[in-house]
Amino acid sequence: MQSGKKPSEKNSLYEEKLVKLNRVAKVVKGGRRFSFAALMVVGDKKGHVGIGYGKAKEVPDAIRKGIEDAKKNLVKINLKGKTIPHEVKAKFCKSIVWMKPASEGTGIIAGRAVRPLVEFAGIQNILTKAHGSHNTINTLKAALDCLRKLKNIRILAENRALLPEKIFE
Repeated sequence: MQSGKKPSEKNSLYEEKLVKLNRVAKVVKGGRRFSFAALMVVGDKKGHVGIGYGKAKEVPDAIRKGIEDAKKNLVKINLKGKTIPHEVKAKFCKSIVWMKPASEGTGIIAGRAVRPLVEFAGIQNILTKAHGSHNTINTLKAALDCLRKLKNIRILAENRALLPEKIFE
């Protein structure tokens, strides 16, 4: 076992990152009531990634709820080595995210919202661009939709009776 982690612990499999913390104020008769909203990304860097949103009166509770929500919404994505198999584009509300595979050594070319999602998915070489609204939640949901749309080239080739190299020509 590595570093004393038990295999039965579900929490030990995933890394999590706080993408955005938002303080919200509700004005009532006695003054302002503050609460917090946390946008979290969770992934295992092996093709499983999810986003979650948690709201609570205290910051640690909001983060915990966000992590729990992200683990409920984990998605398995198809990878081609250390990049994605093909170019993909997705839209959520007015946010549009475009992703393109990159050659070895390129690294992650991504904005503030998309970078943690791509990193925790296990992608090391990718080009991304966000257009339209740059609302963090909508951009992150559009990026997750991009990753969901990725297809396995080997299965596509079998269905079309082609060689995997001929799929996107």
